[in-house]
Amino acid sequence: MTRASLAAILVLACAFQARAAVDPVKGEELHRACLGCHGTELYAPPRAKVKALAALRKEVARWNDRMNPKFTKKEIDDVVAYLDRDFYRFPK
Repeated sequence: MTRASLAAILVLACAFQARAAVDPVKGEELHRACLGCHGTELYAPPRAKVKALAALRKEVARWNDRMNPKFTKKEIDDVVAYLDRDFYRFPK
């Protein structure tokens, strides 16, 4: 492998890692838009229906259709990170 190939792989790995990082603080800010329609009571028993992190991500993405402007995929991940941190606490 050449140095240029190694450098390209390193750049791609760093870019992927930066993209993959979630920000629950940003998610909390974004979530304020959701509070126009409902409060946080949906996230606590007995009203909480989501039972897994993947299902939470699916629900946030599903309700994103009602947002204007719509959240980006990164913003959806940030909202999911906030909800998981403050309400659901799913095992990692």
